[in-house]
Amino acid sequence: MRRVICVFLPTWPTDRWRRRSGGPSPDEPLVAAAQEGPRRVLSAVDRAARGLGLRPGLAVAQAQAMVPGLTVIAADPEGDAAALARLAAWCLAYAPLVAPDPPDGIWIDSAGAAHLHGGEAALLGHLRRRLGRAGIRVRAAVADTPGAAWAATRCLGPEIVLPPGRQRDALLALPLWALRLDRDTVSGLGQLGLTRIGHLLDQPSGPLRLRFGEEPARRLDQAFGHAPEPLAYLAPPVEHAVRLAFPEPIGAPETLARVTGRLAAMLAANLTRHGLGARRLDLVFRRVDGLDQSVSIGTARPSRDPRHLARLLSERLSHIDPGHGLDEARLSAPRVERLEARQLAAPGEEPDPDAMAELIDRLVLRLGPGRVFRNAPVESEWPERAVRRVAPLSPATGVTWPADLPRPGRLLPVPEPVAVLAALPDAPPSVFTWRGTRRRVARADGPERIFGEWWLADDEVSACRDYYRVEDETGARYWLFRDSLTSEGARWWLHGLGEA
Repeated sequence: MRRVICVFLPTWPTDRWRRRSGGPSPDEPLVAAAQEGPRRVLSAVDRAARGLGLRPGLAVAQAQAMVPGLTVIAADPEGDAAALARLAAWCLAYAPLVAPDPPDGIWIDSAGAAHLHGGEAALLGHLRRRLGRAGIRVRAAVADTPGAAWAATRCLGPEIVLPPGRQRDALLALPLWALRLDRDTVSGLGQLGLTRIGHLLDQPSGPLRLRFGEEPARRLDQAFGHAPEPLAYLAPPVEHAVRLAFPEPIGAPETLARVTGRLAAMLAANLTRHGLGARRLDLVFRRVDGLDQSVSIGTARPSRDPRHLARLLSERLSHIDPGHGLDEARLSAPRVERLEARQLAAPGEEPDPDAMAELIDRLVLRLGPGRVFRNAPVESEWPERAVRRVAPLSPATGVTWPADLPRPGRLLPVPEPVAVLAALPDAPPSVFTWRGTRRRVARADGPERIFGEWWLADDEVSACRDYYRVEDETGARYWLFRDSLTSEGARWWLHGLGEA
């Protein structure tokens, strides 16, 4: 299924000028002016200027009368277009299919690549944050079609994810100009009482075509996915890439798998010659109707094993919609790292360390990038702060847990309060109630006193804890602690389950 991101830069000319010149501040209004016949009119306004009532098309003299001291710069449409193309090339870091949409937009086909960034919402958030830090105002949306994504960025919000198959419901109430219709067509339709996209659905197409041409029906079909809309994607400047063209269109799944394996072998030979391994692969198929289909995969460590790379790519071939056939395929490695030759392990020796990386790659591909990790120790007295998630193959930091201090197999993220009965003020509990269930303690060990980081302690749990390992009558084990002496009104908490 196609998923397209529309990146809208509403103040691109003024944002670009600010980045180059270093001023004025974003709170001061800034406009760009261009010659339009005998008049100089505003061609772009920033957010502050728009808040003061300035709009594109307004005469410069009138704008200066409305806002004394207004900063006016000369419009540079050629420079803006060139900079937009460079920004679009920068977006290739997110997906292999990117196209500029002059004068103020970028298309990104994220199908098959969003999983590398934690999903569509995470990709949009990361993109907007990075551009925002660079001083570029951004709105972005993802939908099944370019037309739906374009409309969502301008009408629905700064960061919108339309679920697959839901663009119809989202577009019906939007104004007609959201279909990318020209001003005269929108005005003519408005004279007939047609002001919303949903109004066009109830009209016979014949009379509309006779009066307004093919454009309204074409844009409507493109927005709803009833007609294709090819985009002029950039050719990524990738040195390590291979390509296959087919004399006849292909589309069978087994054929795609064979082509993928052949491309992986060709690319692996290329990487071997340069002493490199791939960290990301982009596989792009060109359809006979001009629509490109792509999938992307990442690896935990550099790899040029063709069987492993082909297996990872084949896992995602189900995302490819061949349509009426595919006539070309290209495989590229936009991210590579040095990978020197290494002696293979002999029988009986230590196993190949790449085997673990290959297993991790397959798990990440199937479960998602955020669901495969390992726990690493952190220098902290608090048990809940003494561990953090890291990438599966992250190097060791040298920090270790004390071997003589047993810890539970499962640590609760937040200690939960329990009701306790203890025979003596400072003795381990004999009975405790957790989550409404009463448990009688058969065996106990402790206490282990921990003086934690008092400067980080919250209001619920004090900076001194006495931990007990207890076992109930059924053999289940728990990790309990008391946050102060019983004589001082101690509270009891359950922090862990099981045994390390």
